[in-house]
Amino acid sequence: MQQMGRQVRARQRAAALTLAAGVGLASLAVGAGAQSKGKTAPRGKGSGKSLSGSGFTLQDRGGLDADAREYLGNARTEAAVKKALKYLTDAQNADGSWGDSRYSSDVGIVGICSLAFMSAGHQPDRGPYGQTLRRAADYLIRHSQRTGLMYNPQAFAGPPMYGHGFATLALAELYGMTRRQDLREPLENAVDLIIRTQNPEGGWRYQPRVADADISVVICQIMALRAAANAGVRVPRDTTARAIEYVKRCANNADGGFSYMVTNRGSGQARTGAGVLSLIVMGQRNAEECQRGLEYLMTRPPGTRDGHVFYALYYCTQAMYQAGGKYWQYWYPKAAEYLLSTQRSDGSWFDGPGQAYASAMGVLALQVPAALLPIYQK
Repeated sequence: MQQMGRQVRARQRAAALTLAAGVGLASLAVGAGAQSKGKTAPRGKGSGKSLSGSGFTLQDRGGLDADAREYLGNARTEAAVKKALKYLTDAQNADGSWGDSRYSSDVGIVGICSLAFMSAGHQPDRGPYGQTLRRAADYLIRHSQRTGLMYNPQAFAGPPMYGHGFATLALAELYGMTRRQDLREPLENAVDLIIRTQNPEGGWRYQPRVADADISVVICQIMALRAAANAGVRVPRDTTARAIEYVKRCANNADGGFSYMVTNRGSGQARTGAGVLSLIVMGQRNAEECQRGLEYLMTRPPGTRDGHVFYALYYCTQAMYQAGGKYWQYWYPKAAEYLLSTQRSDGSWFDGPGQAYASAMGVLALQVPAALLPIYQK
Protein backbone atom coordinates (compact mmCIF):
# COMPACT_ATOMS: atom_id res chain seq x y z
CA MET A 1 0.00 0.00 0.00
CA GLN A 2 2.94 2.31 0.65
CA GLN A 3 4.08 1.66 -2.89
CA MET A 4 0.62 2.54 -4.19
CA GLY A 5 0.69 5.77 -2.18
CA ARG A 6 4.03 6.69 -3.73
CA GLN A 7 2.65 5.94 -7.20
CA VAL A 8 -0.41 8.11 -6.63
CA ARG A 9 1.71 11.01 -5.38
CA ALA A 10 3.97 10.61 -8.43
CA ARG A 11 0.92 10.66 -10.65
CA GLN A 12 -0.31 13.81 -9.00
CA ARG A 13 3.00 15.55 -9.75
CA ALA A 14 2.95 14.30 -13.32
CA ALA A 15 -0.63 15.40 -13.78
CA ALA A 16 0.27 18.96 -12.86
CA LEU A 17 2.71 19.00 -15.75
CA THR A 18 0.83 16.97 -18.32
CA LEU A 19 -2.87 17.68 -17.97
CA ALA A 20 -3.19 21.35 -18.73
CA ALA A 21 -6.08 22.08 -16.46
CA GLY A 22 -9.20 22.45 -18.47
CA VAL A 23 -7.34 22.45 -21.82
CA GLY A 24 -9.67 21.02 -24.41
CA LEU A 25 -12.34 20.09 -21.90
CA ALA A 26 -14.52 23.10 -22.65
CA SER A 27 -14.80 21.84 -26.24
CA LEU A 28 -16.00 18.48 -24.89
CA ALA A 29 -18.85 19.74 -22.68
CA VAL A 30 -22.02 18.11 -23.92
CA GLY A 31 -24.31 21.12 -24.00
CA ALA A 32 -25.03 23.58 -21.25
CA GLY A 33 -26.76 20.95 -19.13
CA ALA A 34 -23.71 18.77 -18.41
CA GLN A 35 -24.49 16.70 -15.34
CA SER A 36 -22.60 16.78 -12.04
CA LYS A 37 -20.83 13.60 -11.00
CA GLY A 38 -21.78 14.14 -7.36
CA LYS A 39 -20.00 15.25 -4.21
CA THR A 40 -16.61 13.89 -3.29
CA ALA A 41 -15.93 12.41 0.13
CA PRO A 42 -14.15 14.62 2.64
CA ARG A 43 -10.48 14.04 3.26
CA GLY A 44 -9.58 12.41 6.52
CA LYS A 45 -8.18 9.38 8.24
CA GLY A 46 -8.68 5.96 6.67
CA SER A 47 -11.78 4.15 7.79
CA GLY A 48 -10.55 0.65 6.95
CA LYS A 49 -14.12 -0.50 6.36
CA SER A 50 -14.24 -4.13 5.22
CA LEU A 51 -16.62 -5.24 2.49
CA SER A 52 -18.57 -8.36 3.50
CA GLY A 53 -15.51 -10.37 4.45
CA SER A 54 -14.19 -10.20 0.90
CA GLY A 55 -10.64 -9.39 1.91
CA PHE A 56 -10.89 -6.03 0.18
CA THR A 57 -10.88 -2.82 2.14
CA LEU A 58 -12.58 0.47 1.37
CA GLN A 59 -10.29 3.21 2.58
CA ASP A 60 -10.34 6.98 2.63
CA ARG A 61 -6.68 7.49 1.78
CA GLY A 62 -6.40 10.69 3.84
CA GLY A 63 -4.48 13.44 2.12
CA LEU A 64 -4.57 11.79 -1.31
CA ASP A 65 -6.77 12.92 -4.14
CA ALA A 66 -10.32 11.70 -4.68
CA ASP A 67 -9.29 9.19 -7.35
CA ALA A 68 -7.44 7.11 -4.76
CA ARG A 69 -9.89 7.17 -1.88
CA GLU A 70 -11.79 4.05 -2.86
CA TYR A 71 -8.77 1.91 -3.58
CA LEU A 72 -10.04 -1.64 -3.07
CA GLY A 73 -6.92 -3.47 -4.16
CA ASN A 74 -4.71 -5.56 -1.92
CA ALA A 75 -1.39 -7.39 -2.00
CA ARG A 76 -2.87 -10.13 -4.18
CA THR A 77 -4.16 -7.78 -6.87
CA GLU A 78 -0.90 -5.84 -6.91
CA ALA A 79 1.07 -9.09 -7.27
CA ALA A 80 -1.23 -10.17 -10.11
CA VAL A 81 -0.54 -6.91 -11.95
CA LYS A 82 3.21 -7.35 -11.57
CA LYS A 83 3.05 -10.91 -12.92
CA ALA A 84 0.95 -9.82 -15.89
CA LEU A 85 3.28 -6.93 -16.77
CA LYS A 86 6.26 -9.30 -16.59
CA TYR A 87 4.44 -11.64 -18.97
CA LEU A 88 3.66 -8.80 -21.39
CA THR A 89 7.26 -7.60 -21.35
CA ASP A 90 8.56 -11.07 -22.16
CA ALA A 91 5.93 -11.53 -24.89
CA GLN A 92 6.63 -8.27 -26.74
CA ASN A 93 8.08 -8.57 -30.23
CA ALA A 94 11.32 -6.82 -31.14
CA ASP A 95 9.42 -4.24 -33.24
CA GLY A 96 7.31 -3.18 -30.23
CA SER A 97 4.17 -5.14 -31.10
CA TRP A 98 2.52 -8.18 -29.55
CA GLY A 99 1.46 -11.18 -31.60
CA ASP A 100 -0.06 -14.31 -30.14
CA SER A 101 -3.37 -14.48 -31.97
CA ARG A 102 -5.17 -13.59 -35.18
CA TYR A 103 -4.70 -9.97 -34.11
CA SER A 104 -0.91 -10.21 -34.21
CA SER A 105 0.78 -6.81 -34.52
CA ASP A 106 -2.55 -4.99 -34.52
CA VAL A 107 -2.15 -1.36 -33.42
CA GLY A 108 -5.16 -1.74 -31.14
CA ILE A 109 -3.46 -4.54 -29.19
CA VAL A 110 -0.30 -2.43 -28.97
CA GLY A 111 -2.39 0.45 -27.67
CA ILE A 112 -4.12 -1.69 -25.05
CA CYS A 113 -0.82 -3.18 -23.86
CA SER A 114 0.73 0.30 -23.67
CA LEU A 115 -2.19 1.50 -21.56
CA ALA A 116 -1.72 -1.46 -19.21
CA PHE A 117 1.85 -0.41 -18.39
CA MET A 118 0.86 3.24 -17.99
CA SER A 119 -2.03 2.27 -15.71
CA ALA A 120 0.56 0.89 -13.29
CA GLY A 121 2.52 4.14 -13.31
CA HIS A 122 5.17 3.28 -15.91
CA GLN A 123 6.43 5.64 -18.64
CA PRO A 124 8.61 5.26 -21.74
CA ASP A 125 12.36 5.27 -21.05
CA ARG A 126 11.85 5.23 -17.29
CA GLY A 127 11.99 2.39 -14.82
CA PRO A 128 11.88 -1.37 -15.39
CA TYR A 129 9.41 -1.19 -18.28
CA GLY A 130 10.74 1.98 -19.92
CA GLN A 131 12.11 0.17 -22.96
CA THR A 132 8.95 -1.90 -23.38
CA LEU A 133 6.82 1.23 -23.51
CA ARG A 134 9.25 3.11 -25.73
CA ARG A 135 9.18 0.30 -28.31
CA ALA A 136 5.38 0.28 -28.20
CA ALA A 137 5.17 4.06 -28.62
CA ASP A 138 7.59 3.94 -31.54
CA TYR A 139 5.51 1.18 -33.13
CA LEU A 140 2.37 3.31 -32.95
CA ILE A 141 4.16 6.27 -34.51
CA ARG A 142 5.46 4.13 -37.38
CA HIS A 143 1.95 2.97 -38.17
CA SER A 144 0.31 6.35 -38.38
CA GLN A 145 -0.90 6.51 -41.99
CA ARG A 146 -0.97 9.68 -44.09
CA THR A 147 -4.75 9.70 -43.76
CA GLY A 148 -4.43 9.81 -39.98
CA LEU A 149 -5.53 6.19 -39.61
CA MET A 150 -3.60 4.18 -37.03
CA TYR A 151 -3.20 0.90 -38.87
CA ASN A 152 -0.69 -1.76 -39.87
CA PRO A 153 -1.86 -3.18 -43.22
CA GLN A 154 0.62 -6.07 -42.89
CA ALA A 155 -0.79 -7.23 -39.57
CA PHE A 156 -3.46 -9.81 -38.94
CA ALA A 157 -5.65 -6.99 -37.81
CA GLY A 158 -9.21 -6.63 -36.71
CA PRO A 159 -11.65 -3.97 -37.98
CA PRO A 160 -9.54 -0.81 -38.49
CA MET A 161 -11.61 1.60 -36.41
CA TYR A 162 -11.41 -0.58 -33.31
CA GLY A 163 -7.64 -0.58 -33.53
CA HIS A 164 -7.63 3.11 -34.39
CA GLY A 165 -9.67 4.01 -31.31
CA PHE A 166 -7.48 2.11 -28.85
CA ALA A 167 -4.26 3.26 -30.54
CA THR A 168 -5.41 6.89 -30.45
CA LEU A 169 -6.33 6.57 -26.77
CA ALA A 170 -2.85 5.20 -26.07
CA LEU A 171 -1.19 7.97 -28.08
CA ALA A 172 -3.13 10.58 -26.13
CA GLU A 173 -2.12 9.11 -22.77
CA LEU A 174 1.50 8.73 -23.90
CA TYR A 175 1.61 12.31 -25.13
CA GLY A 176 -0.10 13.63 -22.01
CA MET A 177 2.43 11.87 -19.78
CA THR A 178 5.61 12.55 -21.75
CA ARG A 179 5.01 15.53 -24.08
CA ARG A 180 7.08 13.71 -26.70
CA GLN A 181 6.80 15.97 -29.71
CA ASP A 182 6.91 13.11 -32.21
CA LEU A 183 3.63 11.88 -30.72
CA ARG A 184 1.76 15.15 -31.24
CA GLU A 185 1.28 15.08 -35.02
CA PRO A 186 0.15 11.43 -35.21
CA LEU A 187 -2.27 12.13 -32.38
CA GLU A 188 -3.72 15.23 -34.04
CA ASN A 189 -4.05 13.37 -37.36
CA ALA A 190 -5.74 10.44 -35.67
CA VAL A 191 -8.24 12.74 -33.96
CA ASP A 192 -8.91 14.53 -37.24
CA LEU A 193 -9.74 11.21 -38.91
CA ILE A 194 -12.26 10.42 -36.17
CA ILE A 195 -13.90 13.82 -36.57
CA ARG A 196 -14.24 13.69 -40.34
CA THR A 197 -15.54 10.09 -40.52
CA GLN A 198 -18.42 10.57 -38.07
CA ASN A 199 -21.71 9.67 -39.74
CA PRO A 200 -24.99 11.62 -39.62
CA GLU A 201 -26.22 9.45 -36.70
CA GLY A 202 -23.22 10.61 -34.68
CA GLY A 203 -21.36 7.32 -34.85
CA TRP A 204 -18.69 5.21 -36.49
CA ARG A 205 -18.29 1.59 -37.52
CA TYR A 206 -15.55 -0.76 -38.71
CA GLN A 207 -14.06 1.19 -41.60
CA PRO A 208 -12.61 4.74 -41.60
CA ARG A 209 -15.40 6.23 -43.67
CA VAL A 210 -18.83 7.73 -43.24
CA ALA A 211 -21.14 4.72 -43.11
CA ASP A 212 -23.24 3.00 -40.45
CA ALA A 213 -22.49 2.85 -36.72
CA ASP A 214 -22.44 0.57 -33.69
CA ILE A 215 -22.03 1.41 -30.01
CA SER A 216 -18.81 -0.58 -29.53
CA VAL A 217 -16.86 1.35 -32.14
CA VAL A 218 -18.50 4.61 -31.05
CA ILE A 219 -17.28 4.15 -27.47
CA CYS A 220 -13.71 3.57 -28.67
CA GLN A 221 -13.77 6.90 -30.47
CA ILE A 222 -15.42 8.78 -27.59
CA MET A 223 -12.77 7.63 -25.11
CA ALA A 224 -9.99 8.47 -27.58
CA LEU A 225 -11.42 11.96 -28.10
CA ARG A 226 -11.76 12.53 -24.36
CA ALA A 227 -8.15 11.48 -23.74
CA ALA A 228 -6.95 13.67 -26.61
CA ALA A 229 -8.79 16.67 -25.18
CA ASN A 230 -7.26 15.95 -21.77
CA ALA A 231 -3.84 16.09 -23.45
CA GLY A 232 -4.55 19.45 -25.07
CA VAL A 233 -5.76 18.48 -28.55
CA ARG A 234 -8.78 20.42 -29.79
CA VAL A 235 -11.95 18.33 -30.12
CA PRO A 236 -15.13 20.01 -31.43
CA ARG A 237 -18.05 19.99 -29.01
CA ASP A 238 -20.44 19.09 -31.82
CA THR A 239 -18.55 15.86 -32.53
CA THR A 240 -18.81 14.58 -28.98
CA ALA A 241 -22.35 15.86 -28.45
CA ARG A 242 -23.62 13.92 -31.47
CA ALA A 243 -21.71 10.81 -30.39
CA ILE A 244 -23.27 10.91 -26.93
CA GLU A 245 -26.73 11.29 -28.43
CA TYR A 246 -26.08 8.14 -30.47
CA VAL A 247 -25.11 6.27 -27.29
CA LYS A 248 -28.29 7.42 -25.57
CA ARG A 249 -30.39 6.17 -28.48
CA CYS A 250 -28.88 2.70 -27.92
CA ALA A 251 -30.28 2.56 -24.38
CA ASN A 252 -33.17 0.12 -23.93
CA ASN A 253 -36.25 1.12 -21.95
CA ALA A 254 -37.17 -2.50 -21.26
CA ASP A 255 -34.25 -3.45 -19.01
CA GLY A 256 -31.87 -0.46 -18.89
CA GLY A 257 -29.12 -2.16 -20.88
CA PHE A 258 -27.58 -0.89 -24.10
CA SER A 259 -27.97 -2.39 -27.56
CA TYR A 260 -25.32 -2.92 -30.22
CA MET A 261 -27.04 -0.61 -32.69
CA VAL A 262 -29.96 1.78 -32.62
CA THR A 263 -31.95 -0.68 -34.73
CA ASN A 264 -31.05 -3.71 -32.57
CA ARG A 265 -32.65 -3.66 -29.12
CA GLY A 266 -30.86 -6.58 -27.42
CA SER A 267 -28.96 -5.62 -24.25
CA GLY A 268 -25.50 -6.85 -23.29
CA GLN A 269 -23.15 -6.41 -20.32
CA ALA A 270 -20.08 -5.24 -22.25
CA ARG A 271 -21.83 -2.63 -24.34
CA THR A 272 -23.82 -1.42 -21.33
CA GLY A 273 -20.61 -0.85 -19.39
CA ALA A 274 -19.16 0.97 -22.37
CA GLY A 275 -22.26 3.09 -22.83
CA VAL A 276 -22.45 4.04 -19.15
CA LEU A 277 -18.75 4.92 -19.03
CA SER A 278 -18.97 7.19 -22.05
CA LEU A 279 -21.95 9.03 -20.57
CA ILE A 280 -20.22 9.57 -17.23
CA VAL A 281 -16.91 10.83 -18.65
CA MET A 282 -18.84 13.20 -20.89
CA GLY A 283 -20.72 14.79 -18.01
CA GLN A 284 -23.94 12.77 -18.21
CA ARG A 285 -23.71 10.98 -14.85
CA ASN A 286 -27.30 11.87 -13.90
CA ALA A 287 -28.85 11.11 -17.27
CA GLU A 288 -31.67 8.56 -17.09
CA GLU A 289 -29.92 6.30 -19.58
CA CYS A 290 -26.83 6.22 -17.38
CA GLN A 291 -28.75 5.51 -14.17
CA ARG A 292 -30.71 2.67 -15.74
CA GLY A 293 -27.55 1.24 -17.23
CA LEU A 294 -25.85 1.16 -13.83
CA GLU A 295 -28.77 -0.74 -12.33
CA TYR A 296 -28.63 -3.20 -15.24
CA LEU A 297 -24.96 -3.89 -14.48
CA MET A 298 -25.80 -4.57 -10.82
CA THR A 299 -27.74 -7.65 -12.01
CA ARG A 300 -24.85 -9.03 -14.08
CA PRO A 301 -21.70 -9.63 -12.02
CA PRO A 302 -18.15 -9.73 -13.41
CA GLY A 303 -17.44 -12.83 -15.47
CA THR A 304 -20.96 -12.98 -16.94
CA ARG A 305 -20.62 -14.90 -20.18
CA ASP A 306 -22.04 -12.73 -22.91
CA GLY A 307 -19.18 -13.46 -25.30
CA HIS A 308 -16.84 -10.60 -24.37
CA VAL A 309 -15.70 -11.17 -20.78
CA PHE A 310 -12.47 -9.16 -20.74
CA TYR A 311 -13.92 -6.40 -22.90
CA ALA A 312 -16.75 -6.18 -20.36
CA LEU A 313 -14.34 -6.16 -17.41
CA TYR A 314 -12.42 -3.29 -19.02
CA TYR A 315 -15.42 -1.03 -19.55
CA CYS A 316 -17.66 -2.06 -16.66
CA THR A 317 -14.92 -1.64 -14.06
CA GLN A 318 -14.24 1.88 -15.28
CA ALA A 319 -17.95 2.68 -15.35
CA MET A 320 -18.56 1.41 -11.83
CA TYR A 321 -15.52 3.27 -10.48
CA GLN A 322 -16.71 6.50 -12.05
CA ALA A 323 -20.18 5.93 -10.58
CA GLY A 324 -18.70 5.17 -7.15
CA GLY A 325 -20.63 4.29 -4.00
CA LYS A 326 -22.66 1.08 -4.02
CA TYR A 327 -21.81 0.38 -7.65
CA TRP A 328 -18.08 0.38 -7.03
CA GLN A 329 -18.31 -1.50 -3.75
CA TYR A 330 -20.40 -4.19 -5.46
CA TRP A 331 -18.29 -4.51 -8.58
CA TYR A 332 -14.59 -4.30 -7.86
CA PRO A 333 -14.20 -7.05 -5.24
CA LYS A 334 -16.05 -9.46 -7.55
CA ALA A 335 -14.04 -8.38 -10.60
CA ALA A 336 -10.77 -8.75 -8.73
CA GLU A 337 -11.67 -12.19 -7.40
CA TYR A 338 -12.64 -13.31 -10.89
CA LEU A 339 -9.33 -12.13 -12.31
CA LEU A 340 -7.30 -13.62 -9.48
CA SER A 341 -8.99 -16.99 -9.93
CA THR A 342 -8.44 -17.09 -13.71
CA GLN A 343 -4.87 -15.76 -14.01
CA ARG A 344 -2.46 -18.35 -15.38
CA SER A 345 0.76 -19.39 -13.69
CA ASP A 346 2.85 -17.36 -16.18
CA GLY A 347 0.94 -14.19 -15.27
CA SER A 348 -1.28 -14.12 -18.34
CA TRP A 349 -5.00 -14.32 -18.92
CA PHE A 350 -6.68 -15.66 -22.05
CA ASP A 351 -9.60 -14.53 -24.16
CA GLY A 352 -10.51 -14.93 -27.83
CA PRO A 353 -8.27 -12.11 -29.15
CA GLY A 354 -5.26 -13.68 -27.42
CA GLN A 355 -3.17 -13.69 -24.26
CA ALA A 356 -1.62 -10.27 -24.77
CA TYR A 357 -5.06 -8.70 -25.19
CA ALA A 358 -6.57 -10.47 -22.18
CA SER A 359 -3.52 -9.86 -19.98
CA ALA A 360 -3.54 -6.14 -20.76
CA MET A 361 -7.29 -5.91 -20.16
CA GLY A 362 -6.89 -7.74 -16.86
CA VAL A 363 -4.25 -5.26 -15.71
CA LEU A 364 -6.35 -2.31 -16.85
CA ALA A 365 -9.35 -3.57 -14.85
CA LEU A 366 -7.33 -4.21 -11.69
CA GLN A 367 -5.60 -0.83 -11.93
CA VAL A 368 -8.72 1.33 -12.37
CA PRO A 369 -8.88 2.46 -8.70
CA ALA A 370 -5.20 3.47 -8.67
CA ALA A 371 -6.19 6.23 -11.14
CA LEU A 372 -2.68 6.52 -12.58
CA LEU A 373 -4.04 6.91 -16.11
CA PRO A 374 -5.51 10.37 -16.75
CA ILE A 375 -8.53 8.78 -18.45
CA TYR A 376 -9.29 6.95 -15.16
CA GLN A 377 -9.52 10.16 -13.13
CA LYS A 378 -12.90 11.23 -11.85
